[in-house]
Amino acid sequence: MAITELPAKASRAPATGSAVAKSQQKGQQTKAAIVDAALGLATQIGLEGLSIGALAEVMRMSKSGVFAHFGSREELQISVIREYHVRFEEEVFFPALQQPRGLPRLAALFHNWMKRTSLEIDSGCLYISGAVEFDDRPGPVRDALAGSVRTWLAAMYRAVVQAKEAGHLRPDADEHQMAFEIHGLILALHYEARFLKTPGSMDRAHTGFANILARYGSDAAAPASTSSASPKKASGKASASKPV
Repeated sequence: MAITELPAKASRAPATGSAVAKSQQKGQQTKAAIVDAALGLATQIGLEGLSIGALAEVMRMSKSGVFAHFGSREELQISVIREYHVRFEEEVFFPALQQPRGLPRLAALFHNWMKRTSLEIDSGCLYISGAVEFDDRPGPVRDALAGSVRTWLAAMYRAVVQAKEAGHLRPDADEHQMAFEIHGLILALHYEARFLKTPGSMDRAHTGFANILARYGSDAAAPASTSSASPKKASGKASASKPV
């Protein structure tokens, strides 16, 4: 039989749009599961301890399968930092937006931060452990980590400024100093509670925040109560990096 007489090879039908969408969705779900597992590992062993091999073992996948979703260990670390930041915003930042601007919102930010910190005393804070690992190591991972921390601290500083604008703080209050002291309380809490296991650390942090408000607050300050209506589910349109 001549070549021209051979039956034509059946061509593979092109993938339909729905099939492509399902494939992409499955890929996104797999990547999300990998990032979730990587975040769990990172809080225990640090960002530097993450490896494609260790993650493949946890996920029961091949190294090439894990690698295909990120392309490099560095990109994996950055993805973990981004996911940590998203969860931080969802637990700390967005719920506080349901409170009025001023001391109520500032207090909500702090108390939400404290609530998250109380859980991280056992698991570890990626912002703090990452700062120790990458404080003197320039590069994309350090940039991603520092950027996330700066975004959150900017949101806290903005809440302090709004409290002053609302007349809840003294006219001469130093917004930068106040935000610095609030951040210092959280750092001290992690050190005392997680590293030194000092009893009563959480209570001391709450007392420290109350002392800060007493020092910087005006006589006409509104009550910084966060016990009003329960926070509504955030829409996700706001961001700690954008004015609210």
